[in-house]
Amino acid sequence: MSTKTGPQRYPGASRANWYQDDFGGDAMQVNVVVLHTTEGTSLPGYGGGSSAPNLTAVPDLGAKKLRWYQHFDVETSSRALVNLRGGVDTNTLNVCQVELVGTCDPKTHAKWRRSGSAHLYWPEAPEWALLGVARFLAWMHEEHGVPLSGPRAWPAYPSSYANGGGQRMSGARWQAFEGVCGHMHVPENLHGDPGAIDFSRLLKLAKGDLDLGDDEERPAESRPRIPAFPGRKHFRAGAVGEHVLRLGKRLVERGFGDHYKVGPSRTWGEADRLNVRDFQKSRPELRGDADGHPGPLTWRLLFS
Repeated sequence: MSTKTGPQRYPGASRANWYQDDFGGDAMQVNVVVLHTTEGTSLPGYGGGSSAPNLTAVPDLGAKKLRWYQHFDVETSSRALVNLRGGVDTNTLNVCQVELVGTCDPKTHAKWRRSGSAHLYWPEAPEWALLGVARFLAWMHEEHGVPLSGPRAWPAYPSSYANGGGQRMSGARWQAFEGVCGHMHVPENLHGDPGAIDFSRLLKLAKGDLDLGDDEERPAESRPRIPAFPGRKHFRAGAVGEHVLRLGKRLVERGFGDHYKVGPSRTWGEADRLNVRDFQKSRPELRGDADGHPGPLTWRLLFS
C-alpha cells in the first residue's frame, strides 16, 4: 500500500537530523515496528542518513528520559535493515524502524562500565527508559494500528546474532507479520539487537498507557468511559453526523469552543478544526501534530 494514514511525526521528536529530503523512501502504511540498538552512546551519524532509521531514542541519563529524533516520516521507508535483491522486502515492508541508543552486548556493557562511560544497557533498562519506548509503541498502536504484540523469543546477545536463538523469521512469516519485533527477528539480517530487552514489560507498559491492561486495584466501573473513536472519515470538511456534534459538545465542555459563533453543529467545518487544534496545542502529547484533525489519541485525551 502507498497511501499514508495518521500523523507522520512523533510528538516532541526533534527534526534536527532529518534525512528524508536527501534519502527519500517509499510511502507505505505501517503495521510493524522494528527495534534496534545502536551499540553506541550517542546519536549516530548514520552515514549522513544513508543507513538511518525512522527515529532514534537517545537516553538522557541525568534527566531520566528519552530524547527523540525523527529522520523519516513514520510511513516512509527508512534504511537501517539489510534488504537483499531478489529476497523479501525488509526496509520497505510497511516497517517503522527505531534505534535505541545504547548496547545489548554484555561484553560491551562490562567494558563501558569499567571505563566509566555512561550508557544504557537495554537488557537491564530502567523503568523510565522502557516507559519511554512503551509510550511510542502506544502512540503507534493508536495512530497507526500497529498491534501491541510480537515474537515470544528475544534471546540474549550474542546468541541472538544470525539465528543462534532460532528467533529469525522466515520470509513467509515476515511478510505476514504485524506488530513489534527486533532487528534480530528480520530475515536477510544477521544483527542480534536489541537482545534480551524486557519485551513483556514493554507491552505491559504500552497497554497501561492506553488503559488496555487489567488493573485489579482499580475497578473497571471507576474508570472514565471513553467512547470508541469513530474514524477520521467523520471529521472531514462537510462531513455530517452525530460524531461531529458529540466532538463539538465535548470541546465546549473542555473550554475549547472559542471558534464557534453559535455552538457546535452536526456539520464539520473550520470552526471545529480550529477548536480541535487549540486543544491539541494544549497537550504536550499532541503538539507535534496540532493540525486540527482528530485522530485516536486526540479523541482519547479529549474524552478522558
